[in-house]
Amino acid sequence: MTAIPLGRTRRTALVSAMCTLVVTGTGLLSGCSEDPDAGTNGVGKLPADQIQSKTRAAAESADSVRLSGNVVTNGRTYKLDMRLKSDGATGTVTAQGGAFGLLRIGEQLYLKADSAFWNHADGDKDASAAGKLDGKYVKVPQGDPSYKKFVGFTDMDVLLDGLLTLHGSLGTDGHHEQAGTPTIRLTGDEGSGGTLDVSLEGKPYPLLLVRAGGAGTLAFSSWGKDFALTKPDKNETVDYGKKLPAS
Repeated sequence: MTAIPLGRTRRTALVSAMCTLVVTGTGLLSGCSEDPDAGTNGVGKLPADQIQSKTRAAAESADSVRLSGNVVTNGRTYKLDMRLKSDGATGTVTAQGGAFGLLRIGEQLYLKADSAFWNHADGDKDASAAGKLDGKYVKVPQGDPSYKKFVGFTDMDVLLDGLLTLHGSLGTDGHHEQAGTPTIRLTGDEGSGGTLDVSLEGKPYPLLLVRAGGAGTLAFSSWGKDFALTKPDKNETVDYGKKLPAS
């Protein structure tokens, strides 16, 4: 994302001051009704359905993204901070007070957590085993139920398809700003079906999603910025050798 240049902010302030002070014979200085879409990518002038179409197209065209925030599903809150691209992902997930790292390179998924996490997952049955897994990248077998449960957090296409959805009738709720970037806000059912702030600078990427029904808030950043995915060293890796604890 690109922040609003300082010069633009100063120009806006200057124009506003001039418009307040300068009066011509026909009224206020010509051009004093500032256009919020001036100098933007122009999507703020479009109907809501066209904005949605363009922001989805922008997201689908991106090679990578960072996603951070909270998702509530089945009564459980997950805090996410993930960097995603087509061939893998890396980041952390926090749920029920416990945090764990996820790393996917191609089809291989690794889970990394401390001994407290593994003790809890295994019902405190084997503290020595939990100690061996402490801070290690644990290979998650593809046939394990945990693989299906966690791999979705690392799949850019699956996450975006599932998250970039507003419910009900589409509309807009004016111009806003996210981390210094001007946005146009899409709404579902006037906000009750969720809101999505879309960038008015560069490509119309989604920047902030507030999900319907209090189901979480997610920020999107670093669109198209590549990052490295490094396979862990053998001495950092553990093959669990059996099904991971279900909890």
